Amino acid sequence: MNKIVLTVLMMVLAWFSFNGRAVAQRTIIHEERSQYRDVVVTEFNNQRCMLFNIHRGDMNQTCIDLRDPKRLVFNYTRMSFAGLLLNPDPQRILVAGLGGGTIPTVMRELFPDASIDVLEVDQAVVKVARDYFNFVEDDKLVNHVVDARVFIKRAGLRGEQYDYIVLDAFSGEYIPEHLLTQEFLQEVSQILTPEGVVVANTFASSRLYDYESVTYQSVFGEFLNFKTAGSGNRIILAKKQNMPSVAELHAPARALYEKLRPYGINFLEYPAQLSTRADWNTSTRILTDQYSPANLLN
Repeated sequence: MNKIVLTVLMMVLAWFSFNGRAVAQRTIIHEERSQYRDVVVTEFNNQRCMLFNIHRGDMNQTCIDLRDPKRLVFNYTRMSFAGLLLNPDPQRILVAGLGGGTIPTVMRELFPDASIDVLEVDQAVVKVARDYFNFVEDDKLVNHVVDARVFIKRAGLRGEQYDYIVLDAFSGEYIPEHLLTQEFLQEVSQILTPEGVVVANTFASSRLYDYESVTYQSVFGEFLNFKTAGSGNRIILAKKQNMPSVAELHAPARALYEKLRPYGINFLEYPAQLSTRADWNTSTRILTDQYSPANLLN
């Protein structure tokens, strides 16, 4: 056999052997099928994780450290609290996308007097979050089983407003197209208080990057771009007006540092990683309800 072919074959066998051991060590403790997806809960290396459509190889949606449940496992989850640099004491919070409920749970602990609405379209995800990821609802923290766009549109018609809005409704490499358009972001802006902040969890590298950036820019103007080395995610921080300079964010970072440290968030590092520089093609076409080929672009 050709030496090159033999070497390649040995590498392939080694890869499958390694991955076979990894799969064997991961324990599936729960599986649930909904009308949208398969929801799977696994445990591996002292972490419990929620996955969607595991047979397609999708990424973990939520993980908790069983040894230290308060610590946030994923970098992008920690990054999503960067919005507190712009609004350090939110009182009406909206979170679109539940996952395991990590973000609203931490917000409930940080701001016990705040009112928190969570939007999750899939009842199966809500059930799994309650049963396996310590998600608890009460009079201040309420989950709504509804499409985020429908809820936000109706909230706007009722004249409701929030001062902290988290857009985290994505799965693996997929963001619902109707939650990426200019019209949707205009509806989000309508329910945002004058000093409120939008925190959008999205991707740092994909063909969608330019389109998404110009779409947010068309609605909110200049926004803060938050990316960290080695992370495939980015956080967009947007306001309707009065975007502070990066230099002004060091004071709230110092003020909140100790409060966020138990969750594994080093808040002092965040201001230096924020930028308003447009590192995208500003002539890219804006995503609209009539033009939103997000899945093809991503």
